[in-house]
Amino acid sequence: MMAPRFRTVLGGPLTDATITNHAASIVNDRLRLILLSFLMLFVELALIRWGGSDVLYLSYFSNFVLLGSFLGIGIGFLRARSRRNLFPYAPLALAALVAFVRFFPVRIRSSGADLLFFGIVQRSGPPRYVVLSVIFVAVTAAMAFVGEGVARAFAQFPPLDAYRLDLIGSVAGIAAFTTLSFLGVRPVVWGLVVAVVLVALYLPHLGVLQVAGLVALVAILGAESLAAGTSWSPYYKIEVKQDANLQAPVVSVNGVPHQAILPLSRSVPLIYSRVYDRVAVNLSDVLIIGAGTGNDVALALARGAKRVDAVEIDPRLYQLGKQLHPDHPYADRRVHVHIDDGRAFLQRTDRQYDLILFALPDSITLVAGQSSLRLESYLFTKQAFEAARDHLKPQGAFGMYNYYEERWLVDRYAGTLNEVFGRPPCHDDQGSVISHLAFLEDAKTDAALRCADTWVTQTTPVPSPATDDHPFPYLRTRTIPGFYLETIALILLASVLMVLLAGRPLGTMTRYTDLFFMGAAFLLLETMYVVRFALFFGTTWFVNALVFTGVLLSVLLAVEVSRHVTFRRPVWLYGVLVAFLAVAYTVPPTWVLSLAVPLRFLVAVALAFAPIFMANLVFTQRFKDVGSSTVAFAANLLGAMVGGVLEYASLLVGYRALLIVAGVLYGCAFAFGRRHLREGTAAA
Repeated sequence: MMAPRFRTVLGGPLTDATITNHAASIVNDRLRLILLSFLMLFVELALIRWGGSDVLYLSYFSNFVLLGSFLGIGIGFLRARSRRNLFPYAPLALAALVAFVRFFPVRIRSSGADLLFFGIVQRSGPPRYVVLSVIFVAVTAAMAFVGEGVARAFAQFPPLDAYRLDLIGSVAGIAAFTTLSFLGVRPVVWGLVVAVVLVALYLPHLGVLQVAGLVALVAILGAESLAAGTSWSPYYKIEVKQDANLQAPVVSVNGVPHQAILPLSRSVPLIYSRVYDRVAVNLSDVLIIGAGTGNDVALALARGAKRVDAVEIDPRLYQLGKQLHPDHPYADRRVHVHIDDGRAFLQRTDRQYDLILFALPDSITLVAGQSSLRLESYLFTKQAFEAARDHLKPQGAFGMYNYYEERWLVDRYAGTLNEVFGRPPCHDDQGSVISHLAFLEDAKTDAALRCADTWVTQTTPVPSPATDDHPFPYLRTRTIPGFYLETIALILLASVLMVLLAGRPLGTMTRYTDLFFMGAAFLLLETMYVVRFALFFGTTWFVNALVFTGVLLSVLLAVEVSRHVTFRRPVWLYGVLVAFLAVAYTVPPTWVLSLAVPLRFLVAVALAFAPIFMANLVFTQRFKDVGSSTVAFAANLLGAMVGGVLEYASLLVGYRALLIVAGVLYGCAFAFGRRHLREGTAAA
């Protein structure tokens, strides 16, 4: 049944003439909902991407922005029938959030002993859980204002029609943000896109408050975007400054010093040459993963490499090296540049190398929106080291080095290499000279290396290797760190309070408890396949965007099926869903990785999107006949937020076990929705 049309726009009463002129056209209403959904998804992605550039915590905890977005949108949907419309104040809320992040910077504390965050150099500031909780609440508030605008438009259509239009707008939002990321635009452009869409939505009721908020939003982002020496990659805010001590350009990412661009004549690159000093064979083919601005590439060329495959995930870092490096390594014809994820390159290439080098490949960010998977996580698993070993020539060598913050991490990597190569690696530790700088090298044969010292552990027990199912090399043991638990407890408490303050009793959602569990389960499914595709095809921003687009298109397909088909026995949909989950759980990722890339893609799509499609067929068959689409959708969104919290269980059990958790949640949805399933069967 068509939901009753609201007779207010932007909080003010409308006359019948105004309704006729500005809202009665179903075409205009459809376009409005699409634009609102576009805006909502675009803002969410922009906040995830931009927040970490100014608050380093958000580089490592971008999932909290996602959770805040789910909660805020859910609150907005709960307020869909409230007398006061908060959507007109969305520009002010967004401007306030951006101003808070920009003008009230926090200084952050260093890593804990059991979980490392590379690049954190400050030693003061409020506790992590306080910073994250405050930003979580601020994001929730801002997204609630935007979400309420979507909800009020959503309520004007039958549930599935509204959901379909919402999905179309969301797909457009992802496509737009992906395109802008590809073009490398600055945040001011994101702000201008938001401003243009909001102006189009507010016309002809644009007021002083809206104009002031939009001007402030664009001005703040503009001042940051136009700062000298600042550029933006798909992953970072990048700043280049001349260092007086080094007398060389220093590159910072998200406010953290990351790389210095130094000529071969300087002493620091000579320290890195220790890796080459240990190699006993002539270097013909060299693979460098983490090529960055080119220091290691220049050194490999100087040591006689005839071919260097330079892999760097961030295109902007490569461009800076090409422009600024005094030795111009990227201009050498022997160098072949690959803008790609290092693990993905290893899985695709068929070349064999004399030396494979992991050169300081530590990122300062996560795979977008995920709780714990960093860009380089899959590069340091046991399976990744095995892939590197398999791409070595018979006398080839593998090397890695970094400024490791804890000795246990050195021992974890060394222990993994010992298992993979069958011999303890060479180990050079410069901790007494440059803090925690350590070199590890191993090979298939003893003759391939000239070792001065071999590894002897100082950690008991030696931390077990990270694996493709538990890709958390910087987590010492399988545990959820205490500050995670503190922060999660605070945001859950804040969530309950904010839902209550939204003016809608929690009891109004009890009839949609099954949809709540569906939301939690689906978030885990989505997470599972984001990380699986990151393993199969790389952790690049482009792969991530394609997965999210594919998820939304699968959901849209399920909506289209449910708009035209009502299943006589909807209970069987749950059975098919469980069967798909069982298949996905049974198929080992190692088998998928062994396939040729085209076949791997087809198998990965089938394993991922069959369960996603079926899960949404279950959801849409239920959602199409709900009494209140906005309350039902709010319940689903709040469930998704809880699913995002449950995602941290992967730190304990790994990602594969999330399929079991998702299956249990769908079982809860089935139990709480049995009455609706019986009613659906009877109606058919």
